[in-house]
Amino acid sequence: MRLVVVGNGMAGARLVSEVRARSADVRITVFGAEAAQPYNRVLLSNVVAGTSTREQVRLLDPRWYAEHGVTARLGVAVSAVDRDGRAVVGADGTREPYDVLVLATGSEPVVPPIPGVERATPFRTLDDCDRIREAAATARRAVVIGGGLLGVEAARGLAGLGLPVTLLHLAGHLMERQLDAEAGLVLGETLAALGVETVTGVNAIRIAEGGVELSEGGPVEADLVVLACGVRPVVGLARDAGLGVERGVLVDDELRTDDPAIFAIGECAQHAGTVYGLVAPAWEQASVVADLVTGTDKEARYRGSRLVTRLKANRVELAAMGETHLTEDEAEIVRFSHRRDGTYRKLVIRDDRLVGAILLGETAAVGTLTQLFDRGGPLPADRAGLLFPGLAGLAGLAGLGAGGAGGAGGGAAVADSPVRMPDSARVCRCNDVTKGRIRACWESGARDVAAVAAATRATTGCGGCRDAVEGIIGWLCEQEGVHA
Repeated sequence: MRLVVVGNGMAGARLVSEVRARSADVRITVFGAEAAQPYNRVLLSNVVAGTSTREQVRLLDPRWYAEHGVTARLGVAVSAVDRDGRAVVGADGTREPYDVLVLATGSEPVVPPIPGVERATPFRTLDDCDRIREAAATARRAVVIGGGLLGVEAARGLAGLGLPVTLLHLAGHLMERQLDAEAGLVLGETLAALGVETVTGVNAIRIAEGGVELSEGGPVEADLVVLACGVRPVVGLARDAGLGVERGVLVDDELRTDDPAIFAIGECAQHAGTVYGLVAPAWEQASVVADLVTGTDKEARYRGSRLVTRLKANRVELAAMGETHLTEDEAEIVRFSHRRDGTYRKLVIRDDRLVGAILLGETAAVGTLTQLFDRGGPLPADRAGLLFPGLAGLAGLAGLGAGGAGGAGGGAAVADSPVRMPDSARVCRCNDVTKGRIRACWESGARDVAAVAAATRATTGCGGCRDAVEGIIGWLCEQEGVHA
């Protein structure tokens, strides 16, 4: 069977590796518009800050393709899909026939149509990071336009270089899709401690040589301007091929388009009305398609993802999940705020289930709440114990893995200590790695995070689970009296 994958980003690269792991008989060709090897976009702010190198964010070793019999057309975009002839046409004029085609074309940065925008640099690719770092070497001040997750990450990365940064955002508070107003305020104060000034409720109307002009107020001085105004799915190839497209390429539970020979995954795909912009859903989709394409599991289906947004960096720790904007009239709200300490915690509970949460600042409750959100099981009566795992209420959570608290069962919670964590608890959401899998790797000889990551891919997505993985490994070593 001839499989062609268009797109070699986080979704396409994962699909290729998942298919090859299941079958050596599939003939695979992957096209990547970027000449670079596939890399982890989630960690690009670390590249800007200089805490990670290009090699450290790479997803596949350059030798991997040849060693696994995969033809990689890196630096070659696909210009057309010939559905009648079952072939794709490369920008270089070559044709590649397919039996199955998977579109993983991802998304592209939104560039606002304002005068002087060509003076700014988008924040989306490794090459963008190189341009930003080169400009930052001689810059005196930087401006980031856009205060969503991407903009916050860009500002944090530039501040890590020692540059004064101004973060401009049109909405009334940062990350308004994931955070409520108070959480956005606390996040802004946390960023201020890192050297990032946040200005909300403003619209950039022109980028001049010396900075950015706003619709209200005076100009903001800068000799480096970075755009982080959001992304949009890349759907032109699918639309030109006559496939169903709304915001993204329309797919069903098998991730098939209206052409049964063509699938779509990742940021370009629209499933059940939703386009997912996070890595975990893309990798879940890649696994389903790999099962179907290879016949490993012909009943595999994608039922949607429960979104958890994570940001974990130096002095900035954030997790937001589910319905964070419900009011007291719509749900039970449990909230704690300590602005001086940069801490904000909020639970949104409906029908005794956790339907949303915001956790800003260091907290041991992230794992527990993520598992409760995933499982959708009944919550313990002690709500305070959910926000503050050190309280006595957490003792009740330890029983969830054995079917306690109303029969949630199956590892519904991750406690604050590995000893309380059931083996079924999911430690790495991005790669669906449980504590049990980490234990099995450790028993097979994996004694550090790198070895566990190589075997399970844990920590290779957003990186938010790294501390938990290190804690489990350390606990196992201590239990058995061995050295890591």
